[in-house]
Amino acid sequence: MEGTPIYVWLGLIIVLTIIEAATVSLTTIWFAAGSLLAFFVALLGLPLGVQIAVFLVSSTLLIIFTRPIALKYLKVGRERTNVESLIGETGLVVTDIVPHSTGQVKVKGQIWTAVSKNGEPIRKDSEVIIDSIEGVKLIVVHKNP
Repeated sequence: MEGTPIYVWLGLIIVLTIIEAATVSLTTIWFAAGSLLAFFVALLGLPLGVQIAVFLVSSTLLIIFTRPIALKYLKVGRERTNVESLIGETGLVVTDIVPHSTGQVKVKGQIWTAVSKNGEPIRKDSEVIIDSIEGVKLIVVHKNP
């Protein structure tokens, strides 16, 4: 019965690592690390209360301080959609873009509704850069102002 917490922590490490490997969501890995620290505390023979406290505190601190950094550099769970990939691309105006109205821009073979970012008119056959996207409307700027 004395070594039971050691096996519980070891089991948690294994289960949480398998879940993280299957989901790659950077969620359970922090709890697996907390379990590892609690496992080491259990090996030292410290009471169960201390082991649980080490698990909870270390897991919480790891989530708070390292998860945002890991998400930033690993870019887990975030992929640019086809629409987002259009930002920064060059398009060709096929219908004049006039103030307070929409025009049309052809980008990668598709026609999109578009408005000028700064409200200035952009004539047909002008090249534009896609600045942003709002709903299904491109916000564009003239390529050669």
